Amino acid sequence: MSLPKHLITNKNENMKTTLTILFITTAAATADLPTGFIDAIHKVETGGRLGAVIGDGGAARGPLQIHRAYWQDAVAFDRTIKGRYEDVADLAYASRVVDAYMRRYARKAYAAGDSATMARIHNGGPSGHRKAATLRYLRRFQAAGGGR
Repeated sequence: MSLPKHLITNKNENMKTTLTILFITTAAATADLPTGFIDAIHKVETGGRLGAVIGDGGAARGPLQIHRAYWQDAVAFDRTIKGRYEDVADLAYASRVVDAYMRRYARKAYAAGDSATMARIHNGGPSGHRKAATLRYLRRFQAAGGGR
């Protein structure tokens, strides 16, 4: 038994609508850090060095200079990030940590691709975008090729 033509048309339209909504939802949920964001942070933080680079008087480590509290916040937010703090010495792992931290503390900036706000939060913590002390870091970030 086949369906009447008007039900088939409505079924197809409903499917198109459902797929469109699914696509939009998925695209919004899988936003990424802006192109060049990690590269600019990497240049500013360690001049592009890799490995277990220690900085901030021993308080930060890795190519992106991640502090332990930053890492703890990121892995608590994104439970798919496994491992130990020492793993931030790996650039790919550290990049995932930064991504999670930005999704947690810079939601609007992350969704908008606002690199400037995210760079200041990376440097100054969750309210770093409101701290005058992070403006110098922002200028260095932008000079390293970071976006707006």
